[in-house]
Amino acid sequence: MRGPAVAGWLLVALCGVTGLYCLLRMRRCAGGRRREAGSEAVMGLGMAVMGVPAVVVAPPEWSWAVYATVFGAASVRAAWALRGSGPGGHHLHHLVGSLAMVYMAVPAAGSAAGGVHAGHIGHVGHAGGGVPLVTGALLAYYAVWVLRAGTRLVPLAATASGPAAAGEGEPELADACRLVMAVAMLAMLCTV
Repeated sequence: MRGPAVAGWLLVALCGVTGLYCLLRMRRCAGGRRREAGSEAVMGLGMAVMGVPAVVVAPPEWSWAVYATVFGAASVRAAWALRGSGPGGHHLHHLVGSLAMVYMAVPAAGSAAGGVHAGHIGHVGHAGGGVPLVTGALLAYYAVWVLRAGTRLVPLAATASGPAAAGEGEPELADACRLVMAVAMLAMLCTV
């Protein structure tokens, strides 16, 4: 296993573990945090499935329609949640992420039907190309998001010590999981 296949399996592992953690977090949370953890679990597990190297497991042709439907529904849900929460926060990020997944699935459906298999990172590499302006905008969004999220985590880790910080690990770990998914999204978008 070399090159894109290794990167694809790393993407699968990171997103799969992140998605499973979000499922576990969903069981411990209530209300809005529970829905947020559920959305993140869907995103992480969906990214893990889309990241499986196509040279190892060729996805069925209908899988792209399933991806587009699942993440289209997640987009509608995030947009609905966004309407009452204002322009910032996790709902906007979930909306952008869900739309990015639809964006990657839709061109992949067309090329999978045409038999195009590029063998890039995961199944997403089947897409063969998206709209450069949209891909560039999504790459810029995620690059900025990753840098901002990373800088917010560094001070937390540096100042967290002693018994008082022990209860703060949960939000910090959730933020780290979001960061992992954003980095994975950058990798997936690079193959579009």
